[in-house]
Amino acid sequence: MKFTLSWLREHLETDASLQDIALRLTKSGLLVDTIINPADALRGFRIAEILEALPHPKADRLKVCRVNTGAEVLQVVCGAPNARAGLKSVLAVPGMTIPTSGLVLRKSIIRDVESAGMMCSMRELGLGDSHEGIIELPTDAPTGEEFAVYKELDDPVIDIEITPNRGDCLSVRGIARDLAATHIGTLKSLNIPVVKSHFKTPLQIEIQDLTGCPFFTGRLIRNVKNGPSPRWLQKKLEAIGLKPISSLVDITNFMAYDRGRPMHAFDADRLQGDLVIRQAKPGDLLHALDDHTYHLPSSAIVIADQQGPCSIAGIMGGMASGCSEETINVFVESALFDPIRIALTGRALGILSDSRYRFERGVDPAIVEEGLEQATQMILNLCGGEPGEIVRVGDQPLAKRTICFHASRVKTLGGLDLPQAKTHEILERLGFSSDGEHTLKVPSWRPDIKGEADLVEEVLRIQGYDAIQEAELPQATPEDFSVNPTSSTLSPLQASTYGSSPSPSSASKASASHSKTPFDRTWKIRRGLVKRGMSEVYTWSFLKREWAVKFGGGDPTLTIENPISADMSDMRPSLLPLLLETLRRNTTRGHKNLALFEVGHQYHPEIELLATAGIRGFVTGPRHWLESGRQVDVFDAKADAYTTLESCGFDPSSLQVCLDAPSWYHPGRSGVLKLGPKTRLAQFGELHPHILELFDLTETVVAFEVFVDAIPTTTASKRNFLPLSPYQPVERDFAFVVDLGIPAQKLVELIQKVNKILIKSVSVFDVYQGAGIPEGKKSLAISVRLEPQEATLTETEIMRLSRDIIEAMQKHLGAELRS
Repeated sequence: MKFTLSWLREHLETDASLQDIALRLTKSGLLVDTIINPADALRGFRIAEILEALPHPKADRLKVCRVNTGAEVLQVVCGAPNARAGLKSVLAVPGMTIPTSGLVLRKSIIRDVESAGMMCSMRELGLGDSHEGIIELPTDAPTGEEFAVYKELDDPVIDIEITPNRGDCLSVRGIARDLAATHIGTLKSLNIPVVKSHFKTPLQIEIQDLTGCPFFTGRLIRNVKNGPSPRWLQKKLEAIGLKPISSLVDITNFMAYDRGRPMHAFDADRLQGDLVIRQAKPGDLLHALDDHTYHLPSSAIVIADQQGPCSIAGIMGGMASGCSEETINVFVESALFDPIRIALTGRALGILSDSRYRFERGVDPAIVEEGLEQATQMILNLCGGEPGEIVRVGDQPLAKRTICFHASRVKTLGGLDLPQAKTHEILERLGFSSDGEHTLKVPSWRPDIKGEADLVEEVLRIQGYDAIQEAELPQATPEDFSVNPTSSTLSPLQASTYGSSPSPSSASKASASHSKTPFDRTWKIRRGLVKRGMSEVYTWSFLKREWAVKFGGGDPTLTIENPISADMSDMRPSLLPLLLETLRRNTTRGHKNLALFEVGHQYHPEIELLATAGIRGFVTGPRHWLESGRQVDVFDAKADAYTTLESCGFDPSSLQVCLDAPSWYHPGRSGVLKLGPKTRLAQFGELHPHILELFDLTETVVAFEVFVDAIPTTTASKRNFLPLSPYQPVERDFAFVVDLGIPAQKLVELIQKVNKILIKSVSVFDVYQGAGIPEGKKSLAISVRLEPQEATLTETEIMRLSRDIIEAMQKHLGAELRS
C-alpha cells in the first residue's frame, strides 16, 4: 500500500517527522517496506533559460546553447529538436548523476565544442516516457530554482506491507486512523456531503445473486464534461504508481486508495437497458478494460445489461461501457460483493486489480453510500453535471457485532500488565465501543476481529510489543531431550538429532559432562556455512508458478488453493528461486558479491524434504591492493556442498561425482554427488543463463543443494579415531591420454579401486589438449598418494602398484600412459 506523506497529513493532524511516523507504523504492525522521496534523485537539477541556441559548427543535429542558470551563463551542447532561445527547461551541471542512467556528468568536448552541462528530458529524470525533446516549462518558471521544489516533488512516498487480515489499512484514511490510535496525531474529521438530486435516476437495478451482492447503490449524473483530471489529483496517483486517465476514472481510483472504497463508473449512454447483478452464465465473455477478453467462470458476479456482462463485479469493468472523453452521462456504482467469490474469480482469471485486492480482504460496509456521495461531489466539482437520485437495492449488512472481553486477558494471554482503563482507552481509539460491562462492539471496518484474543493483539500492537517484559524460563536439562529407546515413533534422523536416554537416572548422571544443547545437524550445517562466509536467510515456503516450473515443480497438487498473492501460488520445489530473488533485490540496492544460504523444506508430490541450498554471486570478494576477488565458479559451490555434508558428520570423499545435474544448472559446469547409483545427496554448479535472465541477473552465480534427509545418519559414538600411518607416504604422478568424452572422475574412481588399503587419495592436477595429443583425445595428469599401514613400501611394491594402475586404465578405459 503506497501513499505520500502529504496525503497522509490530509487525514492525520500531526507534527511528527517522517522517521517517527515510519517507526510508529512498523511498531504497530504495519511494516514499512520502503520510503522513497522523488526529490532526492533530483537534488541540484535547476530551472534554466536558454538565451541563445546556435547551430553546431560541426554537427547538423546539435545546437550550441548559452544557458542562464540564475547565477551564471554556461555553454551547453544540446541535441534536442525543441531547444530554442527563450525556452525554460531543466539543467544538470558537471558532477551530478542522471537518475535513470546513472551517468555522472562532467565537462566534455563535443565535436570540438566545450559543453558544461546537459538539458534534460522527462525520461532522463525518471518522470515519464517522453524523450522526444527536453522539458518545456512555462515562461514564468523561476530561473535558478530547484526543479523538484518548483514541481512540488519533495513528497516522500511510503510503501507498507499489509497482512491479509488488515483490509482496513488499504486506504490512507485507515492508516491515519491506526496511527491516531498510537497518539502520534489526531484523526481529522470528514465532511461528507449530502448531494441534492435533481431528477430520478431512470436506470433500474435488479439483484439476482444476493449472496454475491447483498447491497448495491448507484446514481446517474448527466451532462458531465470528462477530461484530464486536475494536477493535484494526477500528482497523487502518479506518486503511487497509477497512470492518470481521465477525471471520472481518476476519481474512482482516488476513492479506492483514499477511503478504501472500490467503485466503478459506466458510460450510461453505452449501456443497453437496465442492469442486472447476477452469477455468470456458461459462455459469458467480457472484453475488459485491460484489453483482454475473458471467459467468465461460474464463480463470477457480473453486472450485465440486455446485451450481456458489462463488468466483472468487484474486479474490472468492460471496455464497451467504459468512460472516455466523449462520456456525457455517467452511472457511478458503489456496492458490496462477496469476498470469497471475488477471490475465486480473480484467481481463475488471473486478474489482480486494486478493486479485487480490497474486496477479497474485506471493505467497510458502512461507507458504501457515503463513498458514493463523496465521489459524486468530486465529479460535480471536476466535471460538472446534474446528479440523479441514489438507487438502492438489497440490504446494507450492518448487524452489530460484539465480543466478550475481560481486560485481565491482556496480561494472562499477552504477558503485558496494563491498567484496565488504559486497555479500554486503546480499544476506544481504535474504534471499539462498550456495549456492556464485559462486551465491546466491533467497528464496521474490522471484519478480521473475531474473538477476545484478537482484541488482546490490538492492545499489544498499539501499546508496543517492546513493552512486554521478558519472562524467565526454567533451564533445560537432558531429561527434556530424552527419548524412550523402545519408541518406534522417531525416524533415525530424529533419533540422531535429539539423542536418546536409556533411563532418567543415566541422563541425570550425564548432565555434568554433556552439553545441555542436543545434537542438531541443521545447527551444525548453519555453523559450517557461516564459517565459509555465507549469510543465512529465511524465505517463504511458496512462490510464483513460473519459478516453480523452472525448478522442477508445477504439479497441480502443490498449487495453493488460497494463496496470499498471485506470486505465492505454489509450494516451493527448491530453495534456490527465492534465494535468487533475495540476491536480485539486494543487488539492485547496491549490495553485491553476496553468499546466501537457507535450511528449510522443499515440496514434491507426496513428499516433503529437508534441504540446504546456497548461492554465491559474482566475485569472491572486494577489490584489494594485494589480491582482488575472482569470479565465483563451480568449485566454490562444490566446496559449500562438501562443507554441508561434513557438518553432518559424513565424509564426502567417497561419493561419485556425476554430470546429470538438473536443467537449472549450466551443463558442463555442474555436478551431482551420489552415494551409489541412485541416492542423490547433493548437486552444485553454475546456474543456467536462462535462470539468471529470469531473475534479471547478468553475472555468474553458483549454487548448491544438499538433501539433508538423504544423508546417512551418524552419531558421535559411532565415529572412530582417524588412523595415522607411522610410515613414509609415497606420491606418484601419472599422465594418461584418454578419449575427450571420458570424465576425469572415472579415472579417479578406477584408480581408487585398484588398492583400497594403500591408495589414500587420488586427484587430478592438470588437463591438456594440443600439440602432441591426438585429435579427440586429452591428457589427464593424476597424483596418487600411497599410505602404508604395516611397513614402509619398497620400490618393488611401488612399481607393482603403478603397473596395476596402468593396466586398469588400459583395460577399462583404453587409456595410454603419456610418455
